[in-house]
Amino acid sequence: MLVIDLGVFNKKSHTVSNKEALLWSAVWIALALIFNAGVYWFYGHGKALEFLTGYLLEKSLSVDNLFIFVVLFGYFNVPKQYQHKVLYWGIIGAIIMRGILIVVGTALITKFSWIIYIFGGFLVITGFKMAFSNDEKVKPDKNPVVKLFKKFFPIKPEFIGDKFFVKENLKLFATPLFIVLIIVESTDLIFAFDSIPAILAITQDPFIVFTSNAFAILGLRALYFVFANFVDKFRFLKYGLAIVLVYIGIKMLISGFYHIPTLFSLSFLVVVLSVSVLASLTKKK
Repeated sequence: MLVIDLGVFNKKSHTVSNKEALLWSAVWIALALIFNAGVYWFYGHGKALEFLTGYLLEKSLSVDNLFIFVVLFGYFNVPKQYQHKVLYWGIIGAIIMRGILIVVGTALITKFSWIIYIFGGFLVITGFKMAFSNDEKVKPDKNPVVKLFKKFFPIKPEFIGDKFFVKENLKLFATPLFIVLIIVESTDLIFAFDSIPAILAITQDPFIVFTSNAFAILGLRALYFVFANFVDKFRFLKYGLAIVLVYIGIKMLISGFYHIPTLFSLSFLVVVLSVSVLASLTKKK
């Protein structure tokens, strides 16, 4: 699907319209639901519910990425027709990195069951930090990965089409578009440290954890173009996400003596996010 997405439908760099973004968002969501039906058919009601809860959880937590993308593309003045290429390769990198983190995370929990309490405590702290922190500005020039890259690789000052690298006088240069990609990848790695422990509270089945993560990320590019012009209106969404993280953290901390049903977690997730979105849309500044 990713190959078809970039190699057929988006072969040429272009500005993604709202109509196209909505269509692709619907396609990715439909594919996730079809896959969920397959999980139900082959593995039963319990696993299907775990997948759906994990998918919605990861989809909601990935909204944080959208805020970063908006700021990042604005900071570097990335032309709209090149943004989808950066997000495409960013998604591929995110899937690979999260796959590695999921394997490591599930292996650690399997071998050292007590580590789930560390994950739980980390999520509770992260939730409170998200709720009470000021809206800090993203400073791409302060990114340590970018700083390290600039020390060893020459960079062109301007965009050259949608190219990540160009060759001049037998010398290879990186373009600002590649710098943007580096920051997208490094910030997604940071977000993964929140999202992976969160879904491990729902299920520790590596298959469900990875596929729900993958489907949530796959639709992120299209979702960005849907919400790019509206993210500033979701003022209370971060509080909803903070409550979800604290809840998931508490769920992990009490897992040793009480198991909260997956259906309750799914319902809680839907209610909290719905209320935060509705409050954002109805509350006047």
